[in-house]
Amino acid sequence: MGNKSKKIQIILPIVVLLLILGVVIPIPYYIEAPGAAVHLNELVTVNNKLDDEKGSFMLTTVSIRQATPLTYFMRFLPFHEGLSKNDLYGDTTSTREFNNLQDYYMTSSVNSAIELAYKTAGAEYQQNYKGVYVMSVIENSKFKGKLEPGDTIVSLDGNSFKSSQEFIDYVKEKKVGTTIQVVYRRDGKENTVSAPLIKLETDKKAGLGISLVDDTEITTTIPVKVNTDEIGGPSAGLMFSLEIYSQLKGVNLRNGRQIAGTGTITSDGEVGRIGGIDKKVVAADKEGATVFFAPNDTIDPKIKKKYPELKTNYQEAQEAAKKIKTDMKIIPVKTFQDAIDYLEKNK
Repeated sequence: MGNKSKKIQIILPIVVLLLILGVVIPIPYYIEAPGAAVHLNELVTVNNKLDDEKGSFMLTTVSIRQATPLTYFMRFLPFHEGLSKNDLYGDTTSTREFNNLQDYYMTSSVNSAIELAYKTAGAEYQQNYKGVYVMSVIENSKFKGKLEPGDTIVSLDGNSFKSSQEFIDYVKEKKVGTTIQVVYRRDGKENTVSAPLIKLETDKKAGLGISLVDDTEITTTIPVKVNTDEIGGPSAGLMFSLEIYSQLKGVNLRNGRQIAGTGTITSDGEVGRIGGIDKKVVAADKEGATVFFAPNDTIDPKIKKKYPELKTNYQEAQEAAKKIKTDMKIIPVKTFQDAIDYLEKNK
């Protein structure tokens, strides 16, 4: 008995230590799972007022956690998925770059939502060009290590521009190897760097070696504020549009209902495909939503031929709703107006 007791005393701490390490030590894999359904009347103010109508519009999220040796087995649970670091980060090379891009996508989504809502409501707004937003920096760029995704380029050689196209045209007129001075904004501070232009593989013209988009902001006569702290990505665009529009117009589209959904939005009202919609359906159902708007995207025939199992967001949402046996209605939408029409006809 003595020897057996001693063995247990030796083995037990080892087992406990292994269990602790299995839960604590991170590995380069991630678990994507249902996140939260966030009430937008707590995040959006229009004309300095919160939305106090009954019910709420809700954006939906997925939860992404870095796995450990033990928690990685959660990928076998319903509506959980294991992701590699490459699956999650894509072309970004660091957590900072990834988070910067997610912040940009969210900011752009909010801007598009504001523009669409104000335009549809007939309220005044103005779009302001802030500069060129750096999406990525290629490996052979001379600006690698000087510029980062998330930076906004304010000027080149002391020249400012009114669009990214003007920026591109200016650079293409230069010769490869020409040193160019860049003023950029990062974390609210302006900095200056210089480096020579490289030859781009795409058109053999001179370039900085970055991918870029316009960095814009929306100013409005009627003030609007959207709190997006700790929320990233573009998928809440549709729901932000509905919340802002209903406050602007003073119309009760919800009629006391809890209405969730997802989908990117463009300033002309097109609803776009997003990822993880099955998990968002689960999150919405848990929060008590009775209606869920799902992008009714069109899959390109060539892509469908290559990936015959690929489904539209609406089809994915329907399947998830069926699996969890929810009474929540899944409503397909291609445009912002589709969502408004449904809410007005089904009060």
